[in-house]
Order: sequence, then structure tokens, then C-alpha cells
Amino acid sequence: MIHFLKFIFHVSTLLLIVLSLFPGSLIGFFLYGDFGVQPDIVPGNPFGTTINHFFAYFYVSFLGFCAYLKAKEDDFRKLLLVLIFLSITLEVLQSIIPKRSFQVGDLVFNILGVLVAYFIIKIYLFIIKR
Repeated sequence: MIHFLKFIFHVSTLLLIVLSLFPGSLIGFFLYGDFGVQPDIVPGNPFGTTINHFFAYFYVSFLGFCAYLKAKEDDFRKLLLVLIFLSITLEVLQSIIPKRSFQVGDLVFNILGVLVAYFIIKIYLFIIKR
């Protein structure tokens, strides 16, 4: 089961990279037939499509932390740092990709998604140790 979870984590991370670096919205194309339309996962929220970043990074991070739950504490922290670095790198790279742009709000929600997943797992680990 853990091998399958790691596989899903790595495939999801690769998909996140492709979706982040593609010039246009692949999801918008598949849902609406338009590369220029960003889907709004939570319509009417005050953050607009920026909330999508939170959900995407939360999902990938949560998968990763669950897949590597039995890893050493040092390796677990390295995964946290790699995910934060990935979120920063992908957002910065969007500034040089056509039809994409760097947005501070997106970056904040990327990192917030990673951190929320991390702290949920840390709380879970704390509870099961007691």
C-alpha cells in the first residue's frame, strides 16, 4: 500500500509541475475548452482562483507526508523543505512563461497548503504517540 501511495504522490507532483508550467490552463481547457479560463474550485470565495493553489499543494503535500510517514524525522523535514522549495520555484518560473504570471497570493497559498498538511500530520503523529 505504501508503494502505491508513493507512486500516486510522485505522479501527482509531476502533474502539479506540468499544470503549473504549461502556458495556459490545462484544466480550463479540459473543463471549458478554453486555455484562458481558470476553474474556480470554490465559487464566490474572497480569494478567487488563488484558493486552487492551496488545495493543490495541500493534496500533494498530504499525500507525500502520508507516504513517508515512517521516514526518519530528518527526512520528513527534508520533504517539507522540498515541497516549499517546489512551490516557490514553480510560482517564480510562471513569471517567464507566456500566459502565466507570478502572484504573491498564489505563492502564499502554495506554502500555506504545504504547511497545513504538515501540521495535520504532525498533530496526528503526536496523538498516536500518546
